[in-house]
Amino acid sequence: MHKLSNPELFELHFSATIKANWEANVPVAQQTIGRKRQWIKWVAGGVVLALVITAAVVDLALHRAEPFLRAHIVSYLEDQFHSHVELDSFHVSLVNGMWAEGKGLRIWPPSQVQGIAVPQGQGEPLIRLDEFRFHAPLYYRPGQPIHVSTIQLKGLDIHMPPKSHFGHTAVAFGNPRPAGGLLSFRVETIDCIAAKLVMETSKPDKLPMTFAIAHLHLTYIATGGAMNFDAELTNPRPVGAIHTKGSFGPWQMADPGESPLSGDYTFDHADLAIFHGIAGTLNSTGHYQGTLRNLTVDGRANVPDFQLTHFDSPMPLMTRFHAYVDGTNGDTHLAPVEAILGHAHFSAQGQIVRILAPDPGAPPHSIGHDIALSVNMNRAPIEDFMQLVSRSKAPLLTGAVTAKTSLHIQPGPAQIHERIKLDGHFQLDQARFSSDKIQSRIAELSLRGQGHPNDVKTAAADSVLSQMQGNFQLAGGVLSLPALTYTVPGATILLKGTYTVDGGALSFAGVAKMDAPVSKIVGGWKGFLLKPADRFFQKNGSGTEVPIHIEGTREAPKFGIDFDRLKPHSSEN
Repeated sequence: MHKLSNPELFELHFSATIKANWEANVPVAQQTIGRKRQWIKWVAGGVVLALVITAAVVDLALHRAEPFLRAHIVSYLEDQFHSHVELDSFHVSLVNGMWAEGKGLRIWPPSQVQGIAVPQGQGEPLIRLDEFRFHAPLYYRPGQPIHVSTIQLKGLDIHMPPKSHFGHTAVAFGNPRPAGGLLSFRVETIDCIAAKLVMETSKPDKLPMTFAIAHLHLTYIATGGAMNFDAELTNPRPVGAIHTKGSFGPWQMADPGESPLSGDYTFDHADLAIFHGIAGTLNSTGHYQGTLRNLTVDGRANVPDFQLTHFDSPMPLMTRFHAYVDGTNGDTHLAPVEAILGHAHFSAQGQIVRILAPDPGAPPHSIGHDIALSVNMNRAPIEDFMQLVSRSKAPLLTGAVTAKTSLHIQPGPAQIHERIKLDGHFQLDQARFSSDKIQSRIAELSLRGQGHPNDVKTAAADSVLSQMQGNFQLAGGVLSLPALTYTVPGATILLKGTYTVDGGALSFAGVAKMDAPVSKIVGGWKGFLLKPADRFFQKNGSGTEVPIHIEGTREAPKFGIDFDRLKPHSSEN
């Protein structure tokens, strides 16, 4: 038998001791672990219970605080606006900070007497708001405002009463009072969608101005101060998108319509076809400043395809204007407008007034524009104006026109060329007719009037330039010339009559005065035979004076005198 050594005996003894101790302590360890697990369960349950109790307490506190916060907001707004304020609902949530939202906010115009609220249901609210929502951090330092990064608004409707409504409050109310109470807020930005601004007018024959604001972004917001804005609007007439940014405020409590406003705008892709009788796409940029009710606007407007729809002859139109706009009714006073039609420069000043459309067939409460302007032009190419009112690519005549006229365009169902009224004086220099037939007859008249009938067949008709001057009136699409003086070298023609814009019908009568006697006008052997008749045609210092008339159309005119068969009395073709 093998005899164990001392080391081996020690190792066996040590192993047995360890095994005995392990077997003895296993129940104790298992019991300790079980107790720890039980303790963890109780702690976790306690935490959950505490959280539930805390949430219940917070929820109860929020529900109890909501009426307080709602009352505080209403009180704050009443202090700011000096008016009656209503808020249908207000809720607070503590998910990821504090979220607050409200619905059904209404603010009435300032009360007639400071401190007396306007009873519910009397009058139209100044401000309506469907919904608002904002986020704020949970921490709060006493005496410090709560920081709100953004307030989100939806369905803002501002209904501005006429100035007469605020007459009694102009002295009573000053600037808004600082907000009292335990809480105050500091707002960085306000984002608003689906807003509308309505500017009422006290004039019974005018409709209010309405602006649809798709998006409004406000920054640098401070009580009693100005704020910056960036907005997208839809202009009602003509329909187009307006992008504008600038500064608004401070809000004038006594009369919000007197709140300062300034900024820049771009107005793109406005379709002028909404105005009966004209067409084209308008683009405009400019700067404005003033108040909500009275703005001064400086800008530029371009219509690359301006036309009268009846004639379908597009022309580029560019304008630069200085205007005063009444924000309550849209009435615009132009002082002045510098314009270029094609290559023709002219200036205008006057007013564009919004009125109820007189068209019986128009929709109820539809808007028309009554335009009354004074127009001046200095040596402008008349062919550009003639092309605008002609279907032909070739204008009736060319030349440099200087004119002063009043222009009046009333709204209505008729084509615009039938609604335009003009009354003025003009002078046309270096006139040349586009019709070869007319221009050749003008050249013949000049040469014969100078006593050179033999040069009629060889002279270039285009070399003879004429001059016209006189008073004119345009109404119902008919141009009336009560005293037209037409002059070419060797002859002066005095006419009165009418020209129809649509169709070009001519109807003129008058006299032709020529420098040469009738014998030299006819020339040749016929002229020699007519020499005794010279004295019968001489009158008022002229060599020859004969009655004439012009009929037909601009394309086919008919003159009432033929120099080849001249007699002491006028003859017709």
